[in-house]
Amino acid sequence: MIRATTAALPVPKDTARALGALRRDIATHDAHMARVPAMNLIEIGSTCPAAPLTLPIRVGAWNLERCLFPQASAHHMRDCDLLLLSEMDHGMARTGQRDTPREMADALGMAHAYAVEFLELGLGSPVEQSFCTEDHNARGFHGNAVMARTALERPFAQRLPGRRQWFFDAEQPRLGERIAIGAGIATQAGPLLALSTHLESACAPDHRCRQIESLLALIDAEFPGIPCVIGGDLNTGNHNGGDWRAEGLFDAARSAGFAVHGGPEDRPTTRPSLITRWPDRAMKLDWFLTRDLELGPVEIRPALDPDGQPLSDHDAIVADILSLT
Repeated sequence: MIRATTAALPVPKDTARALGALRRDIATHDAHMARVPAMNLIEIGSTCPAAPLTLPIRVGAWNLERCLFPQASAHHMRDCDLLLLSEMDHGMARTGQRDTPREMADALGMAHAYAVEFLELGLGSPVEQSFCTEDHNARGFHGNAVMARTALERPFAQRLPGRRQWFFDAEQPRLGERIAIGAGIATQAGPLLALSTHLESACAPDHRCRQIESLLALIDAEFPGIPCVIGGDLNTGNHNGGDWRAEGLFDAARSAGFAVHGGPEDRPTTRPSLITRWPDRAMKLDWFLTRDLELGPVEIRPALDPDGQPLSDHDAIVADILSLT
């Protein structure tokens, strides 16, 4: 488990060109990932009152697809008290080298914690390269965040089991594995554990099931008896014909005492965006998993700004935590 925190993630010492020339095998991947300090740190920042949150607590989970528009995205979720976010760039040319989680947190007046899922070895897909402001990444980080309108207690992150798939990808080579990031949240009803996660897309359902089982086992071992909310892009149905019902991770979650919440079953959570230009693709990928709390109905919030421009290829999911049990 990653526990060490920093106010600013260090810039990788090796250049993307040098890392991109590495021999493609798992041992080489793991050796070089261990040499990147930011892969084993959590960046924390922004300030807000440390007062416990009062129920109901509005929680949102959102895959921001790089976070091209941090200010508009923050405005879109301004009614939330707790955010579980994924696919956020930090020092990427395609998003103007911005620290997108910090920009969103500052705009919302929230505390935040951010963990690097991948160190990108290139500038992204051909479409993403059209957004690049420079010919290099200042940091090359891409990851997940937790944000809240109160202090985040003892943030942590955990890499999920994987096969280093993206290190072998020709178009978007990366160092890293999928990750979950979490923190304790003080509420007037008692402590709450909140986690943002992002499961693998380039795999079969059994792989995602193992990732969830690993995460839930960690929660049981490290945080027994604490009410918990997990939110994120679970990639259900990806590389599986879009059939989210065939995913074994739901049964694994229920067996571990978690309830599953995704809003209306016939409502997908993906949409065409400025990056993902596939108008016919619609999948249900985004979910809350909860233990020992009551969650209200899930809203699937269209990822559109007031002018109708898409902010992401995922809609957000939003619900109220009504009580801790």
